[in-house]
Formats: sequence, structure tokens, C-alpha cells
Amino acid sequence: MKIIGITGPSGSGKSVLTEHLSKKGLPCIDADRVYHSMLIPPSPCLDAIRKNFGDSVFSPDGTLDRVALGAVVFNDSEKLKLLNSTVLGMVIERIRQTVKELESEGHRAVIVDAPTLIESGFNKECDVVISVIAPVEDRILRIRVRDGISAEKAAERVRAQKDDSFYTENSDHIIYNSKDMESFTQSIAKIEALIL
Repeated sequence: MKIIGITGPSGSGKSVLTEHLSKKGLPCIDADRVYHSMLIPPSPCLDAIRKNFGDSVFSPDGTLDRVALGAVVFNDSEKLKLLNSTVLGMVIERIRQTVKELESEGHRAVIVDAPTLIESGFNKECDVVISVIAPVEDRILRIRVRDGISAEKAAERVRAQKDDSFYTENSDHIIYNSKDMESFTQSIAKIEALIL
């Protein structure tokens, strides 16, 4: 089964690409959703986060306080690396299991949408890696609208992520989401013709 990895920084528009390909009948594994499903207590993933970040990033009911954790990791690159090393292995293992299940069901290809596809090393398990990148100011605006946060908080998230060269150096295809939606859609169609 062909594994199509999709990645890119937050606010780049990779979910639009994923949605387009999923409409072609390809199953999609959303790494963020996998991660969030692993944050329902009790959970080994939560236990590992508590061990490395302490009680301050948890609510009194034992659930993860994602705002508090975000405040820690988006302002400290070492803490972000620690979070990734804490949870990515567990998330990737769950994704591998899902890929096997889909393959056993007879699917010819699967999309893995993962913001940390490359950092996790899962890009090496993909047959093709596509990154979507976009101008910083566009990404900040999209993050603000999507997550309902301030421009300052959105900018913090952008600064905490890799720059464009990281994606261009580690991808088979790049889609630039820097113009209008029509241009972006045309770029998606070109990539689709190459990979499907």
C-alpha cells in the first residue's frame, strides 16, 4: 500500500490538500486526531507528559491543560523537543497499526497528515512526502481565526516551528499556498496527477 505523507507548518493549508485527496476515496490518518485520542485519561501518553512536564500542565480533573502546555513548549525550543520525544513514538506506533488495518482491508493508498511527519522520522516510511508551505503573515492570520487566539500567540507558534527550507529539503513535492485559492487548487491538481 502506498503511504502518502503530508506535512507543513501550522496554518499552511495542508488540511485543504488532505481534504481534497480524501474526496478521491483515499483514507486519511490525521496525526493530530490520533494524538488527541490518546489524551483521554487514563492514558500512558498522559502519564509520560506528566512525568516530563509535571502537574502544572494538568487540570484538577486529570485532563491535559493544552493551553498551559502550549505556553510552555511554544516559548522554549528545548521543551518542544522534549514534548515531541515524549509523545511522537506513541503516536507513530498507533499510526502504523492503523496503516496495517487499512492495508488488510484492501486499500491501495493512505494519506498520513502529520505536522511533525519529518521530525518523527515517519517520512522515511512514506512512499512520497508532500509539504505545504505559506507566507508567515498568512499562517498567523489563519491560526488566529482557526484557534481564536491573539496575533501574538499565533506568532509564538509560528516562531516555534521549522522554516521553509526544512520542508523543501525533506520533501518529494512542495506546494506553495501563497496566492489565491484557485492557484492553490491548481497546484494540488498537479501533485495529484503525479502521485495517484
